[in-house]
Amino acid sequence: MIYFEDLEVGQETYFGSYEVTREEVIDFARKYDPQPFHLSDQAAAKTHFGRLAASGWHTCAMTMAVIARHVVDTEQAGLGSPGIDELRWLKPVYPGDTIHVRSTIVEVRPSRSKPEIGSFRSATTVSNQDGMAVLTFTSIVLMRRRPAG
Repeated sequence: MIYFEDLEVGQETYFGSYEVTREEVIDFARKYDPQPFHLSDQAAAKTHFGRLAASGWHTCAMTMAVIARHVVDTEQAGLGSPGIDELRWLKPVYPGDTIHVRSTIVEVRPSRSKPEIGSFRSATTVSNQDGMAVLTFTSIVLMRRRPAG
């Protein structure tokens, strides 16, 4: 189990990758972001996207899927997140892209009011298969401290 005490500023993590499919892009858009450039090649061709593009919120959801799988697989003592800061969609994500998720811890802080937990902030970058950043944000994560004994 990975606990709060195992974290340090500068620590880098590669969470993994996710292949973006046309079917998922359209399905997500139908449910959550039904703007024409997320649903139709013809509509997208008339925009700066040039072709069907994933919703930025879909990119966030795919990113979360990659991070959550990694957290579960590596047995981290995570307790969720109170939020994120500085979310930026830098470039479109298209069907056929593969996104890669990486982060660097920028702050580690024990809780003042709850001695059994701590929090950390990490700068997260999501890149496409060409190494171009498509999404960045700073996450805040709560984590259990190692039990005594």
